[in-house]
Amino acid sequence: MSLTLDELDRHLFDCANKIHNAVDSTDYKDYILPLVFYKVINDTYQDEVSELTEELGDEKLAKDPDLHDIAMPEEYSWEKLRGLNTQETNYDEFINEALNAIGDANPEKLEGVFRADYVSEDALDNGRLGKLVEHLSTYNLSAKRVPPDMLGEAYMDLVRHFAEEEGKDGGEFFTPPEIVRLMVRLLAPFEDGDRFHDPTVGSGGMLVEAAHYFRDEQGGDPSRLVLTGQELNPDIAAIAKMNLFIHGYNGAIEREGSLRAPQFTENGHLDTFDYVLANFPFSQEWAKEELQDDAYGRFDWHKKLPNKGRGDYAFIMHMAHQLNETGQAAIVIPHGVLFRKYEARYRKAMLKRNMLEAVVGLPENLFQNNSIPSAILVLNRDKPDEREGEVLFVHAADEAFYRELSNQNELTEEGLDHITRNFNEWTTEERVSRAVPIEEIRENDYNLNIALYVDTTEPEEPIDVAEELTKLRELQAERNEIESQLTEYMEALGYE
Repeated sequence: MSLTLDELDRHLFDCANKIHNAVDSTDYKDYILPLVFYKVINDTYQDEVSELTEELGDEKLAKDPDLHDIAMPEEYSWEKLRGLNTQETNYDEFINEALNAIGDANPEKLEGVFRADYVSEDALDNGRLGKLVEHLSTYNLSAKRVPPDMLGEAYMDLVRHFAEEEGKDGGEFFTPPEIVRLMVRLLAPFEDGDRFHDPTVGSGGMLVEAAHYFRDEQGGDPSRLVLTGQELNPDIAAIAKMNLFIHGYNGAIEREGSLRAPQFTENGHLDTFDYVLANFPFSQEWAKEELQDDAYGRFDWHKKLPNKGRGDYAFIMHMAHQLNETGQAAIVIPHGVLFRKYEARYRKAMLKRNMLEAVVGLPENLFQNNSIPSAILVLNRDKPDEREGEVLFVHAADEAFYRELSNQNELTEEGLDHITRNFNEWTTEERVSRAVPIEEIRENDYNLNIALYVDTTEPEEPIDVAEELTKLRELQAERNEIESQLTEYMEALGYE
């Protein structure tokens, strides 16, 4: 049966209804996403076995693990799960064992992917899990029947759905797709062999979008890109791994916090990349004391390190050090990064290193249940000659760039095109963008507040003096007539 994306979306969204009230909505992703992945792995493996059996004429040979991207332990097939005798084995016990067995059979590819403990969630009884298993059994989710693009997009739609369920906290692992598309466009075009990194990778959406752009807009082969990311939260890191796999992309996702324990290193140095994309946790505490004498020399923009309670510039410096000699970065930041007075020392260092290429101010309320205004910093270690000594400021917070939804704003396609065009063409446009000499920024004490460089005030309507005088005379005549009438009435009533 051929599925449309809308049908697949509805099918996956409906999983939540099967465990509604059994677990908190903020935990849906922890129990549903691994089961969806389990089903995809199983169905893909079974289809591969069928094809190889027909081709080789030997089912046993067709099950050779070396012939499959992912090995599937036969004793934990999805059909075995469906056929459980629940008098002897509970669904939760079998699922735990199955996920552990699949992970053990594929240690390099699936290490750390399956983390949920279905047994520990008492409300996920046989009745609820049985309904969820049967619901997922409706369709064959094999990569041979459902194109990886469609399955990957449906998976991301499901991740987005769960982020909305989590509200504000969901923004920590999911960046709105319009922002991600803008970031990727600001860095494109890409080439075979380019290396991408996201040090706070969340669910992996930025890496996936970069691969999509390379394929869809440039006709490239995403398998020729290197996609890597690091994520502190182990459950979210697992989602990122699943996301890359379901999309059919090769990538490496490592756990641990990027500041305290960077995982992508070689011979005592940070790995460097062609492109870094990130939406780091805004203005959070960081391990300042531990990193005072950083082994990688990342925090060298000033002798004083960033405030312990605001790690924004610690993240920015970390990412700047992850760029190779021609590397570029697009980083989502809170507006305070642009103008907080005590951080001028870091802005000065960034400009002296001539790596700041653009500042793009975004509309407020773009993130789920978070109205904080944000911006995008574009860094470039190899700015084109014509951009030397300048920074482009883009004011994209006006209504021309976004639409209002019921509970948040969303950048429009026209808005994305407008921003990207002005950046690519280095355009100065009234009330929208301006290429500013670094000397002017220096004169403003390295303040990067966009309003200092682009007039963001609403233009006043021009006044037609003659027309306004005519209106005034008409009003005066009307007042005189009313006063005359009032005098007549007062005289008639005997009032002088």
